[in-house]
Order: sequence, then structure tokens, then C-alpha cells
Amino acid sequence: QVQLAESGGGLVQAGGSLTLSCTTSGSTVFRFNMGWFRQAPGKEREFVAAIHWSGSGKKYADSVKGRFAISRDNDKNTVELQMNSLKPEDTAVYYCAADASMITTTTPGAYDYWGKGTQVTVSS
Repeated sequence: QVQLAESGGGLVQAGGSLTLSCTTSGSTVFRFNMGWFRQAPGKEREFVAAIHWSGSGKKYADSVKGRFAISRDNDKNTVELQMNSLKPEDTAVYYCAADASMITTTTPGAYDYWGKGTQVTVSS
């Protein structure tokens, strides 16, 4: 069993930056591909970024390319999402997820474990 816990959310002005962290426990994170998703009020959960268990094979949603960066530290069992140049439309609850498959995927249904989420609010 894998437990995921997100942290680092908060309120930031447009143009600002935040770094989200996901800490895993219960199993070694290096076995899993990791992803970040977000869900705004009234909208479906959407893919943000993903990283292969090896640290390579990063994927990003078009809406965040060039602004967000995903990274992982398998020794510390953590995954981070560095978010720069934040926009009001980035406001959402951000979720960390773990996927035990062989390839990095952008589909929420493919992920096996989820955190409870952290709120990110970007003011204009």
C-alpha cells in the first residue's frame, strides 16, 4: 500500500511561484511513475505533469509547459512540482498520484494511488 501526502499549496499572486511536494510512505516510490493532476471547481480532474520512475520521460500538459517542472528524489521518496509564472486559471486542488505501470501516462484512471490534494489559489 502506498500513501501520498501533498504539501506546499497556498495563495499567490499572478506571476508568482509555488513548489508543491508529494511525500510517499508505505512503499518505495522508485517503483512508481508519479503524476500531478488538478481539479478546479465544476471541472474534471486534469493532467498536469508526470515523471517516469527512473526520473526521465517527463510529460506536461500544454497549458503548463515552460512554466511548471516536475522532479523526483527517489532517495527521499518525494516528488516536487515547481510552478512558475502562475496564472489565475491555475487555481485548483492539486493531487499527487502514483502509477505502477511501465510507461508514463496522462490518464487519471491509470493511477493506482492518490493523495488528498492541496489547494493552490492564484489571485489576479
